[in-house]
Amino acid sequence: MTPAVRCDGVVQIYKTKEIEVVALRDIDLVIEEGESVAFLGPSGAGKSTLLWLLAGLLRPSAGRLWLGDTEIGKLGPRALDRLRAADIGVVLQNPARNLIPYATAVQNVTFAQRAVRRRARRPAGDLLDRVGLTPVRDKPAGRLSGGEQQRLAVAVALANRPRLLLADEPTSQLDAATGQAVIELIRDLGETSVVVTHDARVSEATGRTVTIRDGRIGAEGRGGEDFVVVGREGAVQLPPEYHELLPPGSMARVEPLPDGVVLRRAEP
Repeated sequence: MTPAVRCDGVVQIYKTKEIEVVALRDIDLVIEEGESVAFLGPSGAGKSTLLWLLAGLLRPSAGRLWLGDTEIGKLGPRALDRLRAADIGVVLQNPARNLIPYATAVQNVTFAQRAVRRRARRPAGDLLDRVGLTPVRDKPAGRLSGGEQQRLAVAVALANRPRLLLADEPTSQLDAATGQAVIELIRDLGETSVVVTHDARVSEATGRTVTIRDGRIGAEGRGGEDFVVVGREGAVQLPPEYHELLPPGSMARVEPLPDGVVLRRAEP
């Protein structure tokens, strides 16, 4: 079966007149259909950049990226617009950017459904009820609170039954109970989803975590276990809790074992 998402050696470089900043380095990633993944890592690690690449809002500087059988980097602007309208739901970190401020909450949801057939649309009223916005369904989005706008942005992103849901910190402005309801909505509706988060509740609700540090995938979590990820050149990012044992710049011996390798600190 074709994966929902595949990244092959993706690199992203931000350029200015004076400097170049490498935001992502050699990202290899496969996400299967129906899988729910949380991107973790410190601020500035490259999580949101990877999310924007998956959404087609940026083009990779190098490498290739697929949504199903479609290579996103080869699409022109109109084809990208059609893909995002029909197949990708996006919740940006600033929820107001997802919304039409002068349109009501229910109008924002129905407007997002224009690009898909009627049978593919989720009932707007049901979505608003799931995120607790029925009492303000006829209120302009620009007059909603920050938390209400965040919930509305999630409903808008899910309105057209997207093949892929991408959400950048979707619970950052929500209290614990409301945040849990949004998490359950994203999980229960069953689409492939990728969430950038610092919220432990969100990462625990997903079946898989991907930790990004310094623009590289350094670790993954599956089934309650954490694993380091070996990069293209054999590089391994040690988790921060091991830096005291092997500080940056220290030397280590690599000793092969039948089922892997062991690193042992070596004195020069």
